[in-house]
Formats: sequence, C-alpha cells, structure tokens
Amino acid sequence: MRLSITLCLIVLSLQAHAEAYRWVDPASGRTVISDTPPPRSTKDIKRITDATSNPEGQSFAVRKAVENFPITLYTTADCLTECKNARDLLNGRGAPFTEKMVQTAEDQEALKKLVGDLYIPSLKIGQQVMRGFEPTGYNNLLDLAGYPKTAPLGSKPSGGLQPAAKGENAQ
Repeated sequence: MRLSITLCLIVLSLQAHAEAYRWVDPASGRTVISDTPPPRSTKDIKRITDATSNPEGQSFAVRKAVENFPITLYTTADCLTECKNARDLLNGRGAPFTEKMVQTAEDQEALKKLVGDLYIPSLKIGQQVMRGFEPTGYNNLLDLAGYPKTAPLGSKPSGGLQPAAKGENAQ
C-alpha cells in the first residue's frame, strides 16, 4: 500500500516539473502555452521550465483579476500625498495598475465623464469607479476583484505612471 502511494507521488511530482512551451500561433495570432512542443514551423518558441510559472511572474489569481478587472489610477502633477498613498496601497497589495496623469482639457473632460467631476485621485477597477483616496474603499474594490491582500515577498512595484497616448481618453 505504501509503495503504491509513494509511486503515485513520484509520478505526480515528475509531471509537475514537466517542461512547457510558449509560442504565438501563426494562424490565429494567439499565444499558446502547452506541455507539448509546437509545430516545427513555429518561430520564437520560449521554454518554460516550471509549468506553474508564467512570463509575467504573477499568480493565477492576479492574472485573472488583471484580465477581468484592470486598474487605472487617475492623478495630476500637483497631487502629492493622496496620490502617493493610493500608489503605495496598490503596490502594497501587489495589484498591477496603470496610472494616467490628467493634463489636458481633453483628459479633464474624460475624467468628468468617468467620475462626474475633476476629483483626483480617482480609481477605476473594472467598471467600478471611486473618487478620492479612501483606503477602506480601495481595499474593498480590490478584494471584490480578487487581487491579493499583500504583494509577494520581495516583489517590486507593479504599477505607476504611464505616458498617455496622444488623444487617449479615460475609459
């Protein structure tokens, strides 16, 4: 009995360390991650030595949260303390985010449309929007979206200021 359990555990551990491959399917343009090698004609193949890892280094839960509930933090150049606190909270939770600095009249109109007025900082998680910095509110929205309670030990900040594309509107 013990021998069969031991053998099962050994087989399972070998499968857990199986090699995985990542490539872009030329027919569909989609990224494929598989434990079987890609067709020979495929170029730009990346081997993933641990099947549980991913190229971004994020857990499955974080990847799903980012996919379903992306985070955007709206700030201005003169927002110092509250915007820093908002960034620190998001980074402390290990929540990847994009920061959009509201600079032009067009940016201001887009923010007004999104939150009702020019309130900085403003946070958008998925379709939910919050004006101002309120740690309890931020944490509640992050919890509902499935983001982790704390960033993994040794992780670096995962979000911050991104240059806005010309003519880009807040969504």
